Amino acid sequence: MAFLQNDAPTKIIGAHNWNALYLSSALCLMLMTLAAGTQPLYLREVLNIPPDIAGTINANIMVLAETLELLVVGWVGVLSDRFGRVRILYLGFTLAGVGALLAPFSAAVAAAFGGGGLVLYYLSRLIMAAGIGAVWPQLATLAGDFTTEDNRARLMSNNAFMMAFGKSLVYLILMRIPLHAGVIVTMLLVAVAAFGGALVARGGLTDVAPRSHHSSIPWRRIGDLLRANPKLRLSFAAAFLARSDMVITAIFLMLWYVYFSDLADVTDEQAAARGGLMIGLAGITVMLSIPFWKVIIHSLGRVPAIIIGLALSGLGFVLMGLIVNPFDWYILAPVVLTAAGQAGCFVAPQVLTVDLSPPDILGSVMGAFNVIGGIGIIFFVQVGGVLFDVIGPSAPFIFVGLANFLVIAYAVLGLGLSLKDGAAPVGEDQW
Repeated sequence: MAFLQNDAPTKIIGAHNWNALYLSSALCLMLMTLAAGTQPLYLREVLNIPPDIAGTINANIMVLAETLELLVVGWVGVLSDRFGRVRILYLGFTLAGVGALLAPFSAAVAAAFGGGGLVLYYLSRLIMAAGIGAVWPQLATLAGDFTTEDNRARLMSNNAFMMAFGKSLVYLILMRIPLHAGVIVTMLLVAVAAFGGALVARGGLTDVAPRSHHSSIPWRRIGDLLRANPKLRLSFAAAFLARSDMVITAIFLMLWYVYFSDLADVTDEQAAARGGLMIGLAGITVMLSIPFWKVIIHSLGRVPAIIIGLALSGLGFVLMGLIVNPFDWYILAPVVLTAAGQAGCFVAPQVLTVDLSPPDILGSVMGAFNVIGGIGIIFFVQVGGVLFDVIGPSAPFIFVGLANFLVIAYAVLGLGLSLKDGAAPVGEDQW
């Protein structure tokens, strides 16, 4: 089935274009998630990072990577408005693949040249971050380009479903590979996903958005949009939490399992497999809940979906923070609850942001939206790493859970929004 994109009526978006976008989204989340999921295991087993500084080291790597992504995300949004999304997607996937090839051999290469393996691993993760920063924002923006007001919630939810599928595949299947083939082989699959994404982007995607002629980020127009619309401000506030929620789950839950392995009397690989199973369960929950969020977004509106998602995610994180032993099976309940909320927090703000953005600067607005998300990751991961080491493994989850409830309070008390505030279609006169 195909349909005409409103702003480029001469371009037809066919099923092959959507399939390429869906596959690119799955591959992007595979490489992002697998890179993060194998990190604690590689640092412990290959680089011999001791447990007492593991939380801080893991957090520092993520924070440096996200800081670099911030520098990339905003500008690639502007560049995509000028030169198109597909070219940036191809180059980003390729660069991420180069970093992914270096990462598993960082210790061996450093030893051969007399350097530090940890420093080279930092460098490889920064190269991956630069590539990833050019990729994932363009996927959501391209999905927005392909859609109209009527089908946006449905089709962007489908794209989010494929992202959740890629993440789930990593933790349900690929994170079990270290048990049989080791962490190095598993890390090489990150490069496979990255170069595969580059081929898919080049061969199956097309640009349909109108080209812009601005050469810098249109901060004034973005600022005017935010000042004029409290719903867009809520969307940006939710973005501050949405990506960090997912990263907190992936990094600190896996870290908790790996560094709890001695107390649980299991091997590091067994602990990583168990952590992967739990995070994979979260991914499946996201996948299964997206069709429900699609209905909620379409029937109740974007704003109610964001508020409900924040409430579910916040409650799940607080409950997860009450767990003492991650190997106890009753951790399933907060993991599922958190993941269900994360799905709504991820999809609804993106849909709302596309609704409220002028087509000629959609890439720039989405770039700013994603920069806010990156700042959120830096803040919550850095603070969470310190809390993990100083207070305990449950502390980062409680901290993020409370932050979710603070954003709900901001929406209701600060912006005057409620569950009755749906998102009406936006006409050009409102831009």
